[in-house]
Amino acid sequence: QVQLVESGGGLVQPGGSLRLSCTASGSTFSINALAWYRQAPGKQRELVAAITSGGSTNYADSVKGRFTISRDNAKNTLYLHMNRLKPEDTAVYYCNAVRQIVLGARQIYWGQGTQVTVSS
Repeated sequence: QVQLVESGGGLVQPGGSLRLSCTASGSTFSINALAWYRQAPGKQRELVAAITSGGSTNYADSVKGRFTISRDNAKNTLYLHMNRLKPEDTAVYYCNAVRQIVLGARQIYWGQGTQVTVSS
């Protein structure tokens, strides 16, 4: 079992920056990939950024060049650095983890979400 807790959300002005954190606890070994998703009101949840255990990253086209995903393995923490924020970035952001033990079943975990509001 893995528990994910997000923090760092809040209100920020357009063009501003924000850093989200996601701390994992429990059986954190064998986590192959971590990701940030977001869901705006009335819209479906979408992938924002992902990072593998090897350090490879992927970003949604809408955030490329503005957002950076990173991880601190020693602290079991995932980060999302968001720069040049736009009103359309407003959403609840969720931390996601995929845990794959060799020869075992794949497990997926979600955090509770943290609200990011970009507004003047």
